[in-house]
Amino acid sequence: MCGMSVSKNQRIAVVIPAYNEAKVIGDVIKDIRKEIKNANLNGDVVVINDGSKDNTSQEARNAGAIVIDHILNSGAGSATATGLSYANQNGYDIAATMDADGQHASVDVIKGIRKLQKGDVDLLIGSRLIDARGMSRVKRLGNNGLSFITYVLFGVRSTDSQSGLRIFSRRTLESLRWKTSGFEFCSEMIWRAKQLGLTIDEYPIKAIYTDYSRSKGQNNWNAVNILKSLIKRRLVELFE
Repeated sequence: MCGMSVSKNQRIAVVIPAYNEAKVIGDVIKDIRKEIKNANLNGDVVVINDGSKDNTSQEARNAGAIVIDHILNSGAGSATATGLSYANQNGYDIAATMDADGQHASVDVIKGIRKLQKGDVDLLIGSRLIDARGMSRVKRLGNNGLSFITYVLFGVRSTDSQSGLRIFSRRTLESLRWKTSGFEFCSEMIWRAKQLGLTIDEYPIKAIYTDYSRSKGQNNWNAVNILKSLIKRRLVELFE
């Protein structure tokens, strides 16, 4: 899959689930679109506005994204599923997901796309914990804990099971599905990929922490709810 001629022809979708991100979504979209152009990729930005109560949808459109609106807030897992389903149904060769709050560097998204193009990988996870500088000790502890639980419950090793920056091959877009709708989908996705025999790998990324991004996303209390949901899902399927 490597080679510039291949990467030029492949269609890329960068999927951004967003809930009440009007303050920053425009800048996030403009930055990733700039990096897509600089990398000479054929790419679109697809924002899933997950029932936002602010002006997220219009800000995203103004910045040049394709926008899909959920009428109601359905959760990060559902919003991501909508975006990847759109990419699959519209024939994109590769999809990437990134957070809407500015936590992910656009250059890291491009780096992941390039890595997937050059290697035999189906699901590539951008890990903030290979080099965790800048991440608070509390957040590091929470992420490490959920990664450990992901291994205990599902037998899948990941240094950063909760990362929202992920790159998906065409094969993955066609086959990968999950059942949870909240943040627990991050771990379930890896489990489902393993069940399907998909190749999973990681690469190091930098997390950009601002006052705004720290106020968004998961916290360690939410990790407890994620844990309960994952255990319930595992038990249900053990006895089905």
